[in-house]
Amino acid sequence: MNKINYNLKMEEIIKENRKKGLRPTLLLQVCCAPCSTAVLDRIKDDFEIDMFYYNPNIYPYEELNKRCETLRDLKEEMGLGGEIIFPENKKEDFADVARLRSKDKEGGRACYECYKLRLEETAAYAKDKGYDYFTTTLSISPYKNSTWINEIGEDLEEKYGVNYLYADFKKKNGYKKSIDLSKEYGLYRQDYCGCIFSYREMEEKKSQEKN
Repeated sequence: MNKINYNLKMEEIIKENRKKGLRPTLLLQVCCAPCSTAVLDRIKDDFEIDMFYYNPNIYPYEELNKRCETLRDLKEEMGLGGEIIFPENKKEDFADVARLRSKDKEGGRACYECYKLRLEETAAYAKDKGYDYFTTTLSISPYKNSTWINEIGEDLEEKYGVNYLYADFKKKNGYKKSIDLSKEYGLYRQDYCGCIFSYREMEEKKSQEKN
């Protein structure tokens, strides 16, 4: 089976909208400011973008606040219009995924469910508020499964009736660019995905390296 080029699909969508003279509204689920840098730089001229910070997996609470503040810093640094929307990030929302993740490693089935949790909340909000498109920054990371992310997005497009913007933002050196831009803007850059399990794995790795 041929692998789908999601980056090309995104470019085709953008090209078609340009032909029609459209600049649609987009609700962008953001996982963190550093990952958002290159994504926003890539698509900000083709969409009216609001950022949606729904990540109930983030641990500890202080880390959640730090990532929210860094996102505000990014908006100011890039001179972006649009809003940053901070819905309630209740840890209870992550409970079912956490039970799966406790028996799993990063990149396993629990991560699929975590992508779905965040994307579904985004799609539901996009439908409620009348956005033209929704998508996520998650695919910029080489540690995230872009096929899963886009398959989930496609399913949610059908379920909620809101266009999903297919993407694989790691293409065209997206991840490297996000690192470079993060340094340029002086952003706090975390060293773990976000959940308590990835936090523990990061601490364990640091301990092993130290020893």
